[in-house]
Amino acid sequence: MTKVYVPTDAAARSVGADEVAERITAIAGVEVVRTGSRGMLWLEPMVEVETPEGRVGYGPVAPEDVDGLVAAGMLRGEVRDIGACLGLVEELPWMKRQQRLTFARVGVVDPLSAGDYTAHGGIAGLRRALSLTPAEVVETVVDSGLRGRGGAGFPTGIKWRTVLGAQSDLKFVCCNADEGDSGTFADRMLIEGDPFTLIEGMTIAAYAVGATEGYVYLRSEYPDAVATLKEAIEIARVEGWLGADVLGSGFTFDLHVRVGAGAYICGEETSMLESLEGKRGTVRAKPPIPALEGLFGRPTVVNNVLSLATVPTILAHGAEAYAAYGVGRSLGTSVFQLGGNVARGGIVETAFGITLGELVNDFGGGTSSGRPVRAAQVGGPLGAYLPVEQFDLPMDYEAFAAAGAMVGHGGIVVFDETVDMASMARFAFEFCAAESCGKCTPCRVGAVRGVETIDRIVAGDDRQKNLVLLDDLCELMTDGSLCAMGGLTPMPVRSAVRHFGEDFTT
Repeated sequence: MTKVYVPTDAAARSVGADEVAERITAIAGVEVVRTGSRGMLWLEPMVEVETPEGRVGYGPVAPEDVDGLVAAGMLRGEVRDIGACLGLVEELPWMKRQQRLTFARVGVVDPLSAGDYTAHGGIAGLRRALSLTPAEVVETVVDSGLRGRGGAGFPTGIKWRTVLGAQSDLKFVCCNADEGDSGTFADRMLIEGDPFTLIEGMTIAAYAVGATEGYVYLRSEYPDAVATLKEAIEIARVEGWLGADVLGSGFTFDLHVRVGAGAYICGEETSMLESLEGKRGTVRAKPPIPALEGLFGRPTVVNNVLSLATVPTILAHGAEAYAAYGVGRSLGTSVFQLGGNVARGGIVETAFGITLGELVNDFGGGTSSGRPVRAAQVGGPLGAYLPVEQFDLPMDYEAFAAAGAMVGHGGIVVFDETVDMASMARFAFEFCAAESCGKCTPCRVGAVRGVETIDRIVAGDDRQKNLVLLDDLCELMTDGSLCAMGGLTPMPVRSAVRHFGEDFTT
């Protein structure tokens, strides 16, 4: 029987993947397997046919194309003159240049097949973790150099070490899946395409620090991810990967999904914890840090989806194997997301050190409009706008920090020459004003004053004086805000003024 793989990822479904799968399923002698997306979003829906040489891809495939492609030999994996034929998927330049560790199974396996998961290396990391002491697991993660993918890039193992050393009868592991940054979709794609790897990573984290309960805080805008993760958790319980006796080890850990209501501020870890406790999502003052007093006042590991989902491969293959990738203190791989005005948008997982230009121009193919690239915003709506003159900047936490920018969650939004950077700077303040929790004055009031100040600058009202005032306001927000919402809002504003000053004075 011929196996055909069709994505069930939300992006693919939005352009007709379900209808394509239905048409192929109706053909005798064909088994259709629904997978996650390979991440080449401009080719969705992409159909893959299993052959002795490997999977042959076809895309984009519209429902009305199926009959013609089948007649032309698609189900035999033939590579003759079929316009949609891409060739062997693993040999495509987009795939071949990547180093997929966290996303190794996404687009390859049935997301809800426990058998598929274990056949492709799943649970090996958890089995090895359970053969070690909790402290040894923590030190393995420390030695790997894994850093948080949520923004600040804090070393994951150091956070775990703190929670392990905290004295409490109850500890938690919380996954922050409130993926609200512009141009980011890796969390959603991983949960929809390989949810067991997140479950495995959280279980390893729980064993390492002595936690017995875990929560995934997942945004309500991701209904497919919510449904997939809930079903995967039920399957994991049946398989013995969660519950009172994980893999017969005597270790107890269970996991629950909590759906957020769409507040951007709940991407900040303490706001997320407040929301998990049933309160309004507002920022907590630190100290105490969540590692010591987190959910319900107990020691809590709070990590991003990609951080936790990377842990299984580190435990399975060792810290040294993971740390062999990357540069400097930015070790391992990162999942970069290309969006905005880009010809080839999607997911790229590669070692730290690749340049911004390689991602935008080589992988992304420049702009979708065909106009020259003018800027890219990296790290979400609070990230810096970088001009093409800085596209030789390596994707490296320290290199970006030195340039007044941040890697953040790895989202890259591309803009062509028609972009008005004064408007983009204004949007940063508008966004902050709308999404601020309102707890601290620099963020709550500063964002509103920022919009007013940029409006005066653009209108030509005492421009130089207001540019000085804008800089003072940015400094105040950076230094005085309670969390990164207000503290980082000045980053896109200052970068826009610094690199694209002409947009503020013409």
